[in-house]
Order: sequence, then structure tokens, then C-alpha cells
Amino acid sequence: MKKIILFLISAVLLPACSLGQFIPGAGATPTLAATSTAIPTDAPTFTPITPTLTFTTTPTLVGIKTATPTPEFTFTPEAVTPLFMITPNTGTPTLQMDGFLSVTISDEEFYKSSQCQPTSVKFVAQVSDLVNSTIVDLFVRFKSKRTGATGEWTRITMQSIGAGTFTHELIPEDLKGLASFQNAWVQYQFVANTARSREVGRTAIFSEMLTLLDCNPTPTPSPIPTPTVLKP
Repeated sequence: MKKIILFLISAVLLPACSLGQFIPGAGATPTLAATSTAIPTDAPTFTPITPTLTFTTTPTLVGIKTATPTPEFTFTPEAVTPLFMITPNTGTPTLQMDGFLSVTISDEEFYKSSQCQPTSVKFVAQVSDLVNSTIVDLFVRFKSKRTGATGEWTRITMQSIGAGTFTHELIPEDLKGLASFQNAWVQYQFVANTARSREVGRTAIFSEMLTLLDCNPTPTPSPIPTPTVLKP
């Protein structure tokens, strides 16, 4: 009987205790679970990696040295003492020298045959306009000493040796009509031109200053043998 009474009492009290948990002020105050506040984690910080740059310096051109050309040759005039030389602004003789500073010849006479010397004559002409006078022509012809008749002009281009100087070694075979003149004058004239054949200088005709001679060598007498005297 006691067990039944205790069971009934427990059955009544147990629901009351359960209701006391939900009635405000009844029983113990329920403890609310703490609300977790999520603290966001800071975004990761990225540290940029700067690549190490390697700089190659570019040289700055501040100057350039121009190579000094080495002349291929140095012209040294031959030690020739001209027998005749004419320069401008001289009183005697008065000849036209337009475009030229001087003209010279190595001899006043030369010969047709190699048995007599010299057999050539050297002409040297120096122009006044070194820039434009690129070509110098020598004109030569015969003039008879007896009749004054002249032959045909021969044009010869002279050789440049630098510094506005031109030369030519004249031989008898350079002249036209060689067989028709004996012991005659050789007339000559110089004409300077540009590379485009524009005349920039001309001398007068040198008329009676050079002679081409026939060679007549003096025969050398043969020695006369001394007779041998025979004694008897």
C-alpha cells in the first residue's frame, strides 16, 4: 500500500517540477547558452615580392676620333735644275699664264737618236686652282726654223703627282710629223680642265724655247798604226 501511495505522490510532483522550468520566476532561472560571436579572422596579408632588377648601363657616345689617313706616298720633287722656268708676274718674258703658277722644262734641246743625249725632256706644270684643275693637257707641235711652217698639234694628258703638280716626259715619238722636220722648234702649251672638261686655265704658246735636233755624232778617228821599221 505504501508503494502505491509513493508512486502516486511521485506522479503528481514530477509534472509540477517540469512546469516550473517554463514558468517565469518559478524554480531556478534557466541559464541561457552563451551566444558565440564569431570574430572574423583578418584577411591574409600578401607581401608583394618585388623582383630584383638588373640594369645594364648603355654607354653614352661623347666623342669619336677620326682616324688620320696615312698618305700612301710622299712626293719628293726630283733634284732637277730646269734650264728654263716661267712664273706669273715676271717682266721677261711676258706670257699668258692663266690658271698656272709655274711651268718648267728640264732641257732646251733633246735629240731624235739615242746616240746623242738627252733623248727626252721633262715638263712640270703647277696649277693655281687645286680644287677644279683635275686634268692638265700638254699640246706640242713642230715649227720649222727655216720656213716657220708648223706641224699638227699633239695632245698629251699629263700625270698628276699631287699638290696641283703635273708632269710628262716628252720623247720625239710623241710628236706628229717627226720625219718631216729636222732641227726644228718644239712649240708647247698647257691647258687645265675640270673633271667635266670645263677649261679653267691656259698658257700662251711657248714658241721658240725648245729644239729637237737630229743626232750627228762626230766620228771617232781610228788610230793610225805605227809602221814597224825592219832593220836589214
